[in-house]
Amino acid sequence: MMSVRMAPPLPLIFLLMNQGVYSQDDCKDGNKRDWNVTYSHSNICALKGSMVTMSCTYKYPCNHKITKNFWTKTLVLNHVEPPDLFNDPEYSQRIQYLGDKQQNCTIRLNDVTQKDSHEYYFRFTTDKTDGRWIGAPGVTLNITDLHVESPESVTEGDTVSLTCKSTCNLSDRTTFIWWKNTQSLTERNNKLLLQSVRREDAGRYSCAVHGHKLTSPHVDLNVKYSPKNVSVSMSGSGEIVLGDSVTLTCSSDSNPPAQISWFKGSTYIGSGKIYSITRIRSDHSGEYKCKSINEVGGKYSDTVTLNVMYSPRNVSVSMSGSGEIVLGDSVTLTCSSDSNPPVLNYTWFKVNESSSVGSGQSYSALQSGFFYCVAQNQHGSQRSAAVQVTLKGEHKTVLYAALAIVAGCALLIIVFTILFMRKRKCDHGASDIRQKQVPPLSSDRISQNDHYENVTPKRGNDSVQLQYATVQLHRNKENETHQPGAAMRSAVHATGDTSVIYSTIN
Repeated sequence: MMSVRMAPPLPLIFLLMNQGVYSQDDCKDGNKRDWNVTYSHSNICALKGSMVTMSCTYKYPCNHKITKNFWTKTLVLNHVEPPDLFNDPEYSQRIQYLGDKQQNCTIRLNDVTQKDSHEYYFRFTTDKTDGRWIGAPGVTLNITDLHVESPESVTEGDTVSLTCKSTCNLSDRTTFIWWKNTQSLTERNNKLLLQSVRREDAGRYSCAVHGHKLTSPHVDLNVKYSPKNVSVSMSGSGEIVLGDSVTLTCSSDSNPPAQISWFKGSTYIGSGKIYSITRIRSDHSGEYKCKSINEVGGKYSDTVTLNVMYSPRNVSVSMSGSGEIVLGDSVTLTCSSDSNPPVLNYTWFKVNESSSVGSGQSYSALQSGFFYCVAQNQHGSQRSAAVQVTLKGEHKTVLYAALAIVAGCALLIIVFTILFMRKRKCDHGASDIRQKQVPPLSSDRISQNDHYENVTPKRGNDSVQLQYATVQLHRNKENETHQPGAAMRSAVHATGDTSVIYSTIN
């Protein structure tokens, strides 16, 4: 009987060809080309924590039947079967076989770590004695993390490039995400370019790959810049009085931190952020400023004025000219002092006099003596030393005045003495007249040389006026009379008698 072989339908033939079904001649051959493992990628770079798929296919002679297939990371040594990853505790919970027992040998490894960086092989065995095969070389898996490359430091105004890098080459289609501090940036490439960098660009930068949880460790971008916003602040408020303590503080914004120097005017006085003055003196008054300087540049602060208040001191008196003045003239005295705030009141005194003689910074002295001034402000007062003002020729005037006074006194004494003596004489004369009794005139008592005196004192308004009268009578006895008054009258009225003498004294 003749057997008839019928050709299978075309679709079935196409399917069998796609499944690698070979002719019986091929099955008989059992060539090495019938044993093969093909990997889609021999090198895979994966991010730490990501999921990795290792795709592969394998083939074997058609008369073999697969009895076992698995992945391993160890080659066959000394005919010893390598361990199956599915039996490894480090992989058993993370590995998943996606293939079959015919041609597909793809696996998936989840949550990869740095320890997973290795070379992996696919191994299968058949039901034939010599039916064993391992796909070597295998798939090299590199697990990488991300890190940002940036310069250690940049200067304000420079152009800076930051690069998100990995230890292996990621896919060209990878999309990156950049972060500054906690804010997402718009850049999507693995390079972040900062042109004309500013101090505000300083901060923490990190990168990530879109679709992955992994984020690189952050790096600090250090932007150096010269000091800015340099200023001086002063402790306390209100008036600063002699003896107080003051603290000046210099503040600035700079990177790296600046060195601080202190100046009073243009004179260097110290260094450090804080400048302290204890027991402040008046010569501490002035304008202070600080200079902040670093390796990039330097800048001065604005000045602050330290105004120390104190009571008047060094009070002194100066005068115009030599201090000698002519009678009727004056000398100008000027009071000077050092005080802060300025003197409010100047008061002038003459030594040994309790009350003031004037006020104001200047005083015109019209007389001799020692003069001083007192300067006063709200913090106290001080007296100057006394200065002498001399009236030129004043000693002669005084001498003349003294002599005139002495002469006047002497003259008064003489006048009073004369008047007193005259008054006494008058008083004695009057007393004698009152006591003397004039007897009657008789011929036997009147001689030729008898004298009669009649004294009559008269007082004026200012002095005593004395009138003296003397009468001498020379008669013969035959003309005697007993009426002295008649005799006197006849004698007075006698004419041509040369023996009668009249005298009158006023």
